[in-house]
Amino acid sequence: MEDLRAVLLRHGFTFKKQFGQNFLTDENLLDAIVRDAGVTEETTALEIGPGAGALTRALSRRAKRVIAYEIDRTLQPVLAETLSGCDNATVVFRDFAKTDLGEIERGIGEYVVVANLPYYITTPLLMRFVEESRLCRGVTVMVQEEVARRFCAEAGTPEYGAVTAAIARRGSCKITRTVSRNLFVPRPNVDSAVVKIDFTEGGFAVESERAYRAVVRCAFLNRRKTLSNNLTNAFRMSRAEAEAALTALGIDRMARGETLSPVRLGALSDYLYERNFTESSASDKTGAR
Repeated sequence: MEDLRAVLLRHGFTFKKQFGQNFLTDENLLDAIVRDAGVTEETTALEIGPGAGALTRALSRRAKRVIAYEIDRTLQPVLAETLSGCDNATVVFRDFAKTDLGEIERGIGEYVVVANLPYYITTPLLMRFVEESRLCRGVTVMVQEEVARRFCAEAGTPEYGAVTAAIARRGSCKITRTVSRNLFVPRPNVDSAVVKIDFTEGGFAVESERAYRAVVRCAFLNRRKTLSNNLTNAFRMSRAEAEAALTALGIDRMARGETLSPVRLGALSDYLYERNFTESSASDKTGAR
């Protein structure tokens, strides 16, 4: 394909900072990301922010179908050129953040997400798939390296947080490769990493997804305070009740929330849910992975 800069220049495209546009150009790296995602000829791939279409082309060579959502309509002539001949790729010019995920899933069936995400929407966008998706089988995304390490962090480390615990409940998470900032156009200020989250392995069941989210938020409410203190602030329970809950689960009464693994947070959420300490309803007992 012609040099990306030349294509962009010919169409009068200018990078827009508000959209976090940093385009990848290395063909070998793009193919590696597609392999990391496990894309095959049976795969439907969903891409958010295709930019100039380099990753979209790499996906189209291996996937059964590619659907890409792009917010910047000025990229339409660029993508028409760079995706010429990619008959299995469709670009939807719409803000993905304002699109109903359930509607998308009803239209495409099972799928994987593969994307070079703009840094400013990385976490909220990922959490949509973690918390709302029913047909997504995995997410492989390029993100800021610091954020990638937070996604895959171990309990008790400084990087471990609410987003780590949310991801771990749905599946496994690993960094597949790091990527130099020098491979992007324009060059960002930080290096990146490719993260693969697999919703088909790992993960664990909870009595209530809503209760689990509430307990996770509570656990990281104030890192300087003990978990029992955070529990009394977040739920309608006394300190004695909070400490009794921790003791019943074999958790030190002086433990801080960030020291508990996602599985132990899940056990705590089940305990509190079953005793009506969290806001819940019978219909919320999903037992979902």
